[in-house]
Amino acid sequence: MSNPKVFTTAQGTRYLKESGVVLIARPSVDLSELADFLEDFGFLDYLLDWSLSPGAQLSKFMGQLCYMSFGPQRTWNKDADKYFVNVKSQKHGSVIEHPNYTFLLYGVPRSLTHEIVRHRAGFAFSQVSQRFVSGKTLRFVERPEYQNDETLHDMFEKRIDQSYQSYLYISDKLIEMQKSGNVIMSAELRTDLRKKVNQAARSVLQNETESPIGVTGNIRAWRHFIEARASEHAEVEIRALAMKVFHVLQSIEPLLFADYEIVHLADGTHAVRTEYRKV
Repeated sequence: MSNPKVFTTAQGTRYLKESGVVLIARPSVDLSELADFLEDFGFLDYLLDWSLSPGAQLSKFMGQLCYMSFGPQRTWNKDADKYFVNVKSQKHGSVIEHPNYTFLLYGVPRSLTHEIVRHRAGFAFSQVSQRFVSGKTLRFVERPEYQNDETLHDMFEKRIDQSYQSYLYISDKLIEMQKSGNVIMSAELRTDLRKKVNQAARSVLQNETESPIGVTGNIRAWRHFIEARASEHAEVEIRALAMKVFHVLQSIEPLLFADYEIVHLADGTHAVRTEYRKV
C-alpha cells in the first residue's frame, strides 16, 4: 500500500507528486465445499494438502480440474512453483484468469488514466467523473520531470492555481446564469443544474488534474498490464504506478509473479522483465 503526501501551493491548491496504490479486494478461497465432489472420485485427500495463497490456490485448482488431477500422482502444493512455471511456459493463462484483485489508484492524472483504461480484457474500471463531482475535491498531479527543477515546478504551481481559480470563477458565473433564467443552463432537477455547471467548468481542467480510479483485474490481465506498463519502454509516470502495483501483487501472490525480474535503469528508476510474456 502506498499513501503519498498531499502538497499545497501558496494559494491553497492541493496536489500530489506520486501515485497512491491501495489494494481493497482480493479472492477468498474455501475448498471445503468440494468434499462431496472429490470423495465420489476417491480424491478426498486433496483437501489435506496445505493451502497456498488465495490466487495461487484458486488457479491451481482450476488447472488441475482440467485434467481431474486430484489424485496422489498430482503436483502437490509443496511443488506449486514448478506447477506454475509449467503453466507459464506453456502459456496456459486461462487458469490465472479466475482470481481478481481490486485497487484504488489515486494521485494519478487524467493523462495517465487515459492510458490505463485502454487495457480492456479482464479489467473493470470505475473513475471519478468531473461531470458529477464539483471542484471541492479538485487536486492535481505534478510530473516527476518538474519536481526538481525550480522553473518547471514554479510554472506547475502557477498553472494549477490559475486552472483552479478559473474553474471556481466559471462555476460561480454559470450558477448566476442559472438563477437569471438562462435557457441553456436551465434544468428541471437540481442535480441536472449542477451537472450542467460541472460539465461546462471542467473544460479548463488540464491533463494534470487528479482522476482517482478503481480497477479490478484478474491475474492474467494484471500480468499483461505490468509487462506493458512496468517495461523500460513505458512512459515514466505510468511505469512508476505499474511498479507499485507489481510490488503489491508479488507480495501477496509470489508464485504467480515469481518469474519477474526487477531491472535498474540508468535514470534511477526501475522496470520489470520476464521470460514468460503474454501468458
